[in-house]
Amino acid sequence: MFNKKLWKNFDFALLITVLLICTFSAVVISSASHAVETGSYKNVIVQIVAVLFGLVFLFAVALFDYNQIAKLSKVIYALNILVLISVLFIGKVSNGAQSWIHVGPIDIQPSEFSKIALVLTLANLFNEMGEIKTFKDLVNPLIHVLIPFVIVMLQPDLGTALVFLAIFIGMLFISGVKPKVFAGLIAMGTAMMPVAYKILKPYQRNRLLSFINPNLDPMGSGYHVIQSKIAIGSGMFWGKGLYNGSQTQLYYLPEAWTDFIFSVVGEELGFIGATALILLYAYMLYRCFRIAVMAKDKYGHLIAVGIISMFTFHIFENIGMTVGIMPITGIPLPFMSYGGSSLVANMIAIGLLLNIGMRRQKINF
Repeated sequence: MFNKKLWKNFDFALLITVLLICTFSAVVISSASHAVETGSYKNVIVQIVAVLFGLVFLFAVALFDYNQIAKLSKVIYALNILVLISVLFIGKVSNGAQSWIHVGPIDIQPSEFSKIALVLTLANLFNEMGEIKTFKDLVNPLIHVLIPFVIVMLQPDLGTALVFLAIFIGMLFISGVKPKVFAGLIAMGTAMMPVAYKILKPYQRNRLLSFINPNLDPMGSGYHVIQSKIAIGSGMFWGKGLYNGSQTQLYYLPEAWTDFIFSVVGEELGFIGATALILLYAYMLYRCFRIAVMAKDKYGHLIAVGIISMFTFHIFENIGMTVGIMPITGIPLPFMSYGGSSLVANMIAIGLLLNIGMRRQKINF
């Protein structure tokens, strides 16, 4: 555990980058939740506590050999499915989705942790399979992903379900799949989009239509996008200043400290603040990619790529929806959006990456 050779490979740059984003988050949340105006710093305190808990999990995950997780893959997958199913019966409804479980004084969103479980178990499955040469070889991986995908869609939580697909596509791409099989799967998925659209709930369809043209329902499904674009556009180059954004401080911007926190950054800190945050994410992803490339085995490489796919989709989709180039799906911006479950789950993901990076060379104890 305290082997010097092991800690020599610890990626402090990645950890520091994540902590910088978390610090950025606490400051912006204080503005978005009107902490100065109301005198209530509850959201900021909860976020900081979540960071501290997340760091405990991060180091706990980083300290044991990630290869031991492969032995527990079936157990992790079964527990993941059981917990997701239980949410459908005992879950708490919030913002139209039954995604939360009330545990004492806190609410936990199991689907956030199910992303990590999917990465770990799917990595083990691909690692055992070898090269994927035919569509028949795709049956088991597809079933593996579709079971949690369908359960989460029943909540309904479209955002998390799409993250599952992003993880699957990213991991499949580097798992040794034949190009013609991968291209065929993408073509099939594209062809099924009209069917998928019919299955969506009415409010989810409205979100997609509002993404194309927010003015179809400016006071309903298009309201979030319109207000977000106004906020970001009005911030211009330098921003209006922290705690001074009109859209944010006058309550025009919904979900300001959760899904639309990037809009607050754009309005109050302007192009400079938004660019600084994006650069932090770019550097974080670079460090993650570096770990994936240097992983000592295929299993570690697959885990790293799965986590990178998850983070990349979250960042691109969340920022994209705030500026109107992506549909609103309700997924948080990693380490920035308010939310304990998301933050702790992301810290666990970083812990796994640090774990893989620390063991990129054979360690002799």
